[in-house]
Amino acid sequence: MSDVYLQALISGLMIGGVYALVAVGLTLIFGVMDIINFAHGEFLMFGMYAAYFASVLLGVDPYMTAVLALPLFFALGWAVQATLIRPVVGKSHAIQILLTLGLSLLMQALAQYLFSADFQSLKLDYAAATMQIAGTRVGWTRVAAFAISMGLCLALWLFLQRTDTGKALRACAEEHEGSLAVGIDLRRMYKIAFGLGIACVAIAGITMTPFLYVAPVIGPKFTLVAFVIVVLGGLGNIPGAVAGALIVGVVESVGALVMPSPSLKDLAVYVLFILVLLFRPQGLFGSRGA
Repeated sequence: MSDVYLQALISGLMIGGVYALVAVGLTLIFGVMDIINFAHGEFLMFGMYAAYFASVLLGVDPYMTAVLALPLFFALGWAVQATLIRPVVGKSHAIQILLTLGLSLLMQALAQYLFSADFQSLKLDYAAATMQIAGTRVGWTRVAAFAISMGLCLALWLFLQRTDTGKALRACAEEHEGSLAVGIDLRRMYKIAFGLGIACVAIAGITMTPFLYVAPVIGPKFTLVAFVIVVLGGLGNIPGAVAGALIVGVVESVGALVMPSPSLKDLAVYVLFILVLLFRPQGLFGSRGA
């Protein structure tokens, strides 16, 4: 029995690492722009489709697609912020939610029109390969997704801590008016933050394509998980988002064992979410601040 729970623990950590990259993108956008993006998961879905069609049509490995897609999705995020999101920056959260929900529905409809509503999955030669971790067998693709995601989370944190642009983004997250006073271009920082956030969530989707189906309706699930993680970690707190994602991954994986039905595994995550809102609304690891 202990082996089963150890397997669930390790599997939860693997998927939690990918959740971390999804949540880091969302928390960066919120921390810098104070924008609630309900279309976050749809960019993940488009990242998965990019990996799927690059592999099926062009024979490009999904992990190579991640490298190629990084600047493309950064540019997409930059463009979306400049055209659609910029007018609602500083507006009420209700307006932001309505706009991003509308964008979410538009992207789902566009995906259904372009790709059909069918569930698609990749068939890769190495998809069934496993490796041993702590005496348990774990799929190689899940380990690769974990390693890439955590590596990008670390790279983003170092970027925010050690570069001038990163420090400017952190300043915007702390104090908008003060940032303006010292000459920081807020509009440029907003575009960079949104571009980085969209690139993160798209790469997370690409890394999951080798072991997860892709469909136009997959996005909202990841948006919801990302919001749970961001609340657990503290709004705008990147290290907290990573820690919260690992917790959610483990709770979800172990929940699939202890719940009467594996389909109820998300219930444990949402119970944790409600408890945190009730007893520690600032999050388990503090509050706002990159």
